Amino acid sequence: MRLPRRASLVSARRGLLPVALTLSALVALTGCTAATTAVVSVPAPTDVSQLTDDDGYIPEGTSLTLDSDLPAIQRLDPQLLEALRAADRTAVDEHGTTITIVDGWRSLRYQEYLFEQAVQKYGSEHEAERWVKRGADSAHVSGHAVDIGTADAMDFLSRFGSEWGICQIYANEAWHFELATTPGGECPQLLADGRG
Repeated sequence: MRLPRRASLVSARRGLLPVALTLSALVALTGCTAATTAVVSVPAPTDVSQLTDDDGYIPEGTSLTLDSDLPAIQRLDPQLLEALRAADRTAVDEHGTTITIVDGWRSLRYQEYLFEQAVQKYGSEHEAERWVKRGADSAHVSGHAVDIGTADAMDFLSRFGSEWGICQIYANEAWHFELATTPGGECPQLLADGRG
């Protein structure tokens, strides 16, 4: 018996619906998996010689002034950089201290390298997290943190940084500062370390 034309079309559509839904689900899952893999997979350098200015790398024993044109300074959050420059003018004029940076903005791969180095140094990921944040969790990667180069500048910012909204964040890192309050506001209570 032959089905009327309309009935055969409905029957054909019903047979295609499960196939279409299955294909849509596979495409969606494949797309999500590929995107997740691309975000998570960042090859960390295995040696410091693989880091460059474009990673925000500042060689040990050196520091940068806030007018540097290198990425470690230029890729900082503009508000943080502006606040640091204003604080630096006062530090120089009133205290004879220049604010220099030993770490500013860092690439994700540089941050991963630092975390791996901390794991080797401290013996576990748990202990390393006290000193170095993982990848994108670091405020350095987003350009929202700096490490100050001299004890005089650290002391200046610890005492007066809140005038520009600049605050020390961790009790175990006297060198690490972020824009953490409004200018003239009160800095938040220090966190014990990178784990909080």
